[in-house]
Amino acid sequence: MKNIFIAVLTYKKSLEEVSKFRPEHLDFLETYYKSGKFIVSGRQTPPEGGIIIANNVTREELESILKEDPFYKNELADFKILEFTPAKYAEEFEKFVK
Repeated sequence: MKNIFIAVLTYKKSLEEVSKFRPEHLDFLETYYKSGKFIVSGRQTPPEGGIIIANNVTREELESILKEDPFYKNELADFKILEFTPAKYAEEFEKFVK
C-alpha cells in the first residue's frame, strides 16, 4: 500500500497578492500532474490557502517539490504535509494506492 500525502497551503498575504502569482502556480501544478505526482488540488473554502493531494513521492521529495511553488518561493504561503496510509478506499481510487 502506498502512502498518500495532503499538502495544506496557508496564505500569508492577501488574495490580491496571491492572485498575481496564480498563473505561475498553475504552471507549477501542471508540471507535477503530468509527472503523476499530484492527484487533485484546489483552493480552500473560505480561500485561506489550498490543498494538494499527492502520491508516488516520499515526504522529502514532496517537501522539495513544494518549495518550488511560486506561492512558497515568493513568501505568499506556507505548507504543512499530512501523510497517511489508506486503509479503505473507493474501487476507482485503487490505482493511486496500490
